[in-house]
Amino acid sequence: MAEGSVTTLTSEIKSFAAGHGGAKAVIEYVGKRGARIVLVGEDGEWSDQFAPDTGVAREACDHAGVQVENEWERELLEQMRPSNDLWRSMSRRSMAR
Repeated sequence: MAEGSVTTLTSEIKSFAAGHGGAKAVIEYVGKRGARIVLVGEDGEWSDQFAPDTGVAREACDHAGVQVENEWERELLEQMRPSNDLWRSMSRRSMAR
């Protein structure tokens, strides 16, 4: 990933955090695809971003000033508020099986 891409990722993370009263991140390794950054805002909203690897993901979060959690803590999970669209999409997936 070029330096501009790290800058873009940092910008998107900063923007999410600013729009949701701050944020915390959990970085998940997803194999060859890279790393998923799950952002959880202080207001319970969440989003995700993808990076080519966990190092780039951590660097982007550091530059954005977002704390990276080592794992999914109970408090962080309880803070998340899934949107109605997410609930609908999850129900379609289970119904399709």
